[in-house]
Amino acid sequence: MTTTARVPPAGRAASAGPAPMGELALRIAERAGRSFAAHQFHRGALRVLRPHYLDESGQVCYVMVNPGGAYLGADLYLMDVEVGDGADLLLTTQSATKIYRTPGSFAEQRMAVRLGEGSRLELVPDQVIAYREASYRQNTHITVRPTSSLVMAEVITPGWSPDGASFRYEELRLRNEIHVEANGGTRLLALDNLLVRPPLDDVTGTGFMEGYSHLGSMVVVDARVDQALADELHRLAAGFDAYTGVSLGATMDGITALVLRSLSHSTEKLNALLGGCGNLLRQRWYSQAPLNLRKY
Repeated sequence: MTTTARVPPAGRAASAGPAPMGELALRIAERAGRSFAAHQFHRGALRVLRPHYLDESGQVCYVMVNPGGAYLGADLYLMDVEVGDGADLLLTTQSATKIYRTPGSFAEQRMAVRLGEGSRLELVPDQVIAYREASYRQNTHITVRPTSSLVMAEVITPGWSPDGASFRYEELRLRNEIHVEANGGTRLLALDNLLVRPPLDDVTGTGFMEGYSHLGSMVVVDARVDQALADELHRLAAGFDAYTGVSLGATMDGITALVLRSLSHSTEKLNALLGGCGNLLRQRWYSQAPLNLRKY
């Protein structure tokens, strides 16, 4: 696996057109049980804040910042994250990702992630808020090793509309492509596609998100994922005011992917649900306390 931080290859190809609004590269390494940034790069409207450590585990926490505050039509943001062998990264955002009107073209975020042997990434951004007439695409390409651990959670929220109507955004496409690198080759482990395209007549009943307005998603990739864990997360989610399903993917090179989807009418309720599931994994697998990012 290449260890030099770089922007995603797809982003390089796209740069023949309009320049990206923001680029960010972050490479995390481990030394003496403590993770740190071995390389950082940013350009345009993306930054990371100073690293901090939430506990004594050695896990480093970085916060991504978009000083511009929002994504607009034809905006392109490129992120490249590598977590080296044995390193441990918690990556979050300073605030919600806001998608405003995108006349003429969609806003797009492309993220490439590579995890080394025995590495771990918790990716827990604040919610994506899509406002009226917004169109957004988010493509995340992830490469893991059989001993890597990945937990990523996301919430999608409809933004305020002047007429008070729900689902005034045009389209949201979120694609997670996860590959396993082992035995000298790379194979596709999971392809998680999410398309939300509200009907033009603003019908929000059965047939479109079952009448719910907010959507939460969690992806877990780890050798410790199994049916018993999927069942436990489903039981845990049942205690929240949300409609939730959990699916388990195939096992490849000893590692398995799990996807949880949840529908609700509240960002806070989905954050509580996904946080509860993530905290269960933090405590069981790493003996860490519940996550408290202390942002607000």
